[in-house]
Amino acid sequence: MSTWYEGLKKPHLTPPNKFFWPVWIAIYILIFGAFLLYFIAPSHPHLYTTIALLIIHFTAAFNWTGIFFSRKKILLALFDLLFIDCTLVAIILLFLQASTPAALLLLPYLGWGLFATYLNWHIYRLNR
Repeated sequence: MSTWYEGLKKPHLTPPNKFFWPVWIAIYILIFGAFLLYFIAPSHPHLYTTIALLIIHFTAAFNWTGIFFSRKKILLALFDLLFIDCTLVAIILLFLQASTPAALLLLPYLGWGLFATYLNWHIYRLNR
């Protein structure tokens, strides 16, 4: 991570940097499992809405790193995370209509996203 990030004041619950990669690997495995269960489910209510929301969600999710670390726009990154959290809740509800296990596999991702939102909010608050 950049020296800019290292120099920021962070909340007490900020995990060490080495913690992030293993968590993301586990989350990506769970996301893959959720996708697999969703797409092999016999029924896909609102399929096109779900696919569009997935594209929008993951575009916002992959943009967060650039907004936060490259552009150093902490508040904009926070708004991006709030959008990510909201779209993920909608995705979970859509997955739930096709496959309960698929929806449940996304809950750790939601928990991590909400934790990231907490961290981003406090980093913004501590470094105005």
